Amino acid sequence: MGTTKFGIVTALGCIPGLLLAALAPGLVHAQRADGAFPSRPVRVIVPLAPGGGSDIVARITAAALGETWGQTVVVDNRPGAGSVVGTAIAAKAQPDGHTLLVSSSSLAISPALYRNLPYDIRRDLLPVTLVASQPSLLAVHSSVPAATVKELLALGRAQPGKLAYGSAGAGSATHLGSELFRIAGGIELLHLPYKSAGLATNALLSGEVQVLITNMASLLPHLKGGKVRALGVTSLKRSALAPEIPTVSEAGLPKFEYLTWYGMMAPAGTPKAVVDAIQRDTARSLRVQSWSERFTQQGLDVFATTPSEFGQFLASELSRWDAVVRKAGIKVD
Repeated sequence: MGTTKFGIVTALGCIPGLLLAALAPGLVHAQRADGAFPSRPVRVIVPLAPGGGSDIVARITAAALGETWGQTVVVDNRPGAGSVVGTAIAAKAQPDGHTLLVSSSSLAISPALYRNLPYDIRRDLLPVTLVASQPSLLAVHSSVPAATVKELLALGRAQPGKLAYGSAGAGSATHLGSELFRIAGGIELLHLPYKSAGLATNALLSGEVQVLITNMASLLPHLKGGKVRALGVTSLKRSALAPEIPTVSEAGLPKFEYLTWYGMMAPAGTPKAVVDAIQRDTARSLRVQSWSERFTQQGLDVFATTPSEFGQFLASELSRWDAVVRKAGIKVD
């Protein structure tokens, strides 16, 4: 799907062909080969607070799997330390498939930010499947004299450090995505961190910050008020949520791509047959139109990658964000 300015792969080229939305819909009652899994309720750990993207993805997926398995699938939110707390709990869980992790891009960002993680992603967790991805929206306050990405980049180069961007905190996905844009565009922007994406959005609306890259669904309702102006979507293709908004790539920064992705992991040691069964059942469950439409309504694209494909993608993401953190000089501990 493309590379960053640093030549780092941003996504597996095979993913678009695996969009579940393109598969034939129909009610699925998956038959597991071993006939034994799951033998009791399944816990899906979300290492972030309720209401965010990971939580939404996990709850839709859990409901779909519960229908397929005829078994209770419970979402367990364990926020803390930028997703580290919940991820550590999942990594140390019994490796039998009855405890899973649904996390976001933060899974690949944390190793670059924190020196002493209580787990090793490559050693302690197994990739199961990518579940979904979502583009962000690049927007500016109405006072900014830039109507396009190209004009914003020109303004940023002419006035280095004069424009401020908001984020959900140092080391957050909104921070890293904004730094990726800043570095790729060759401009200097002032970073103002907030305690949440919602507070960063409020700062944009008030003009306290001039630039923001954040979740599309949360920012789109504010465009009608005239206080903010959308410049581009961070995916390589336009979003169905707002097809009139160009991509950042076509509007001034060629090949730029920044997606928030959501994936499922299992504790290391989980039998391959169980991992394969969970992946297969997840794909079949989300193929059902009623479930895939719930993702689409949130501006999410649904994926069905194999464990191997997700593993390759995760490795590329770990390298990508390590490079961004080092280049931007970001430190959080």
